[in-house]
Amino acid sequence: MVDFTKMTGLGNDYIYVNCINNNLKNIPDLARKVSDRHFGVGADGLILIEKSENANSDFKMRIFNSDGSEAEMCGNGIRCLAKYIHDNNLSNNDKLSIETLAGIKKVKLIEDNEGSCNEIIVDMGEPIFQDKNIPYNVYEAFNKDLDLDVGKEKMRFTVVSMGNPHAITFVEDLDNIDIEKYGPIIENNPIFPNRTNVEFVQIIDKNNIKVKVWERGVGETLACGTGACAAMVASGINGYTDENVTVNLPGGKLEIEWGKDNHIYMQGPASTVCTGKIDI
Repeated sequence: MVDFTKMTGLGNDYIYVNCINNNLKNIPDLARKVSDRHFGVGADGLILIEKSENANSDFKMRIFNSDGSEAEMCGNGIRCLAKYIHDNNLSNNDKLSIETLAGIKKVKLIEDNEGSCNEIIVDMGEPIFQDKNIPYNVYEAFNKDLDLDVGKEKMRFTVVSMGNPHAITFVEDLDNIDIEKYGPIIENNPIFPNRTNVEFVQIIDKNNIKVKVWERGVGETLACGTGACAAMVASGINGYTDENVTVNLPGGKLEIEWGKDNHIYMQGPASTVCTGKIDI
């Protein structure tokens, strides 16, 4: 039996397991099992908190999607991880460095007057535009002008990485987009060697956008932190938005800032749903 905590960032929910003194086996199988919403706990994936071997980081985060694949980074997941560290007294610092497959990310915990932490700011780093580092396979195409055949339609994408790949397309009416139809086609297009996350974006004004996300290895989710950042970046380089944007997702809002240092800063909530034990 292994202790777990289920946490959510705007409805993007994960099962957290403290592996600092506990090594799990068959992690992809475990991720699929616990993520199942009928026969498991139910979540978008499994996140492990581990010791970091990197002298510049305090902890290590590993993310496994509900299909068992390992992801590089998760914006909602890292906010919840920071809250987990705070609530379980793993650190007394309000600033933490977390090792991920997308590099070391810095987080700042915001406590209320009672010492609770339900809001976190994450330095998501610089957006990546180099084709080979996203990655995708059409090196002659400029990142904001990638035309793809999606079923019987042609759609234009902006491609960017926030440590994991994202393909963003702009739509007039987000409510009339069939995410279940288009999402898996785009995710699995062979142009993306590691598959891709997909964001459908409706521009509201210079400081507000609406976003729906098809998350790689998961499906449609209520929120995606890296996806919100990627959508904001894509909106900016296409000239639609300014450097401070509220991203409206089905699960709630994230505040995203494109800093003068070229880093993307994400602020949003994190909350605990429940705790329990997993029979593995």
